[in-house]
Amino acid sequence: MALPVAFFALFFAYPVVAIVGRGLKADGDWQFGRIGTVLSRPDILDVLWFTTWQALASTALTLLIALPGAYVFARFDFPGKQLLRAVVTVPFVLPTVVVGTAFLALLGRGGFLDGLWGVRLDTTVWAILLAHVFFNYAVVVRTVGGLWSQLDPRQEEAARVLGAGRFAAWRRVTLPALAPAVAAAALMVFLFTFTSFGVVQILGGPAYSTLEVEIYRQTAQLLDLPTAAVLTLVQFAAVAGILAVHAWTVRRRETALRLVDPAQTARPPRGAGQRALLGGVLLTVLLLIVVPLGVLVERSLDTSGGYGFGFYRALQSADASGSTFLVPPLDAIGNSLRYALVATLIALAIGGLAAAALTIPHSRLRSSGRYLHAGRLVRGFDALLMLPLGVSAVTVGFGFLITLDKPPLDLRTSWILVPLAQALVGVPFVVRTMLPVLRAVDDRLREAAAVLGASPLRAWREVDLPLVRRAVLVAAGFAFAVSLGEFGATVFIARPDNPTLPVAVARLLGRSGELNYGQAMALSTILMLTCAVSLLVLERIRTDRSGEF
Repeated sequence: MALPVAFFALFFAYPVVAIVGRGLKADGDWQFGRIGTVLSRPDILDVLWFTTWQALASTALTLLIALPGAYVFARFDFPGKQLLRAVVTVPFVLPTVVVGTAFLALLGRGGFLDGLWGVRLDTTVWAILLAHVFFNYAVVVRTVGGLWSQLDPRQEEAARVLGAGRFAAWRRVTLPALAPAVAAAALMVFLFTFTSFGVVQILGGPAYSTLEVEIYRQTAQLLDLPTAAVLTLVQFAAVAGILAVHAWTVRRRETALRLVDPAQTARPPRGAGQRALLGGVLLTVLLLIVVPLGVLVERSLDTSGGYGFGFYRALQSADASGSTFLVPPLDAIGNSLRYALVATLIALAIGGLAAAALTIPHSRLRSSGRYLHAGRLVRGFDALLMLPLGVSAVTVGFGFLITLDKPPLDLRTSWILVPLAQALVGVPFVVRTMLPVLRAVDDRLREAAAVLGASPLRAWREVDLPLVRRAVLVAAGFAFAVSLGEFGATVFIARPDNPTLPVAVARLLGRSGELNYGQAMALSTILMLTCAVSLLVLERIRTDRSGEF
């Protein structure tokens, strides 16, 4: 645990505490009265209210639309299932700024629906809600569907034999077993929508602002650090509460059920009802996921002179972007790939050690009197690893600039700042992917290797590594994809001459003109295709036990 704790203390806790302290301190004294002053402001209360109710609405809508998909992926076996699983996961690893761009191309002024039927939904809450469902659909499908596929269907069949109707059997047998997974998925969706930044910033316009957007506005535009610090504390408290409940639901899911091999539960759809359900889910995926991504590609090719690759060619020149960049926007692709690769290596090192530490009480401490204490410590450590997913990335990025500015950690001009910020987001995915697989390794195998004279390092290399190799590859793929798309912190620390893809997209969208808009669509398409290819590769190597994601 030592290295992961030191990493999070230095590159997460220290920057966040420093920027909050700078906002709440005056003449060396803490000014906690500012909390009440800020939270009593009508404009801040409006932000808190909108943040909460749009997150609740987004969560409910996502569950309503995605639960049928979770059932189809869990219980049905059909051609193209792996490809479809990768397709529905693409939005989740896309940067939120690209998600906003896709829906802007679909719902905004001059967008697909505007040109077809004269319908515009940008700057409305419906655009935000639909984009959140698009982004979080895979969270429900993978979290709930992963457990659903391992529930023994014979339990529900036994209830049917005893006279229960189809709905009654599902309500009394399957739903209680699924409840922890549904709750965990709902909490994760609520977390991601509660802290939404890029989607709301692009689609909401000035009328709508979440806590994350308001923190960015108060920090970067108004330089009002006291207000930003109070909002960061509010968001931190909310996220800590959500993660505590999420950890409890995950423990229930891991310990309360007897699970079976998913290969035994998936069958081809039978009957008109099941085929209709499969068709409905395929139609939902087409309209909700494929159409926005397809419109993104279409807009990247739609130039004033007709369809072609003019916007892609313009990415090769810095002058074509109207001095938005010091370098050609195409350089952002190479920058992003290099940063994401380094961030993936850091996330694997930190996340792998953390996952290994989290398995120790389950195998080596149970017989000792310290097991209960160690269990509490490890659960707290597990929650710490998830915090970067919910704490303001804007705060972390700005915190980097004001804390890592003195020797021996004067990193303000160093390229390593970007991978460090991206790795913070990648570590939770590595842990959640590797942890179930590591816990499934029989500890007696390690003990046998030790009895035969193997050192701990050799036992890990010859026992653990062959068993978890696929999970490591899957974890690396997810860490790479989410690092590639990190935006909230990177927008503060990426240098103008080394922009990343998400930062480049945001800069292009911030300038008027057809060329800038088209280049933003072209870069978003490149990023989307890169993520899609990564996920297709992951689906080829993933196993059904390779974690939640």
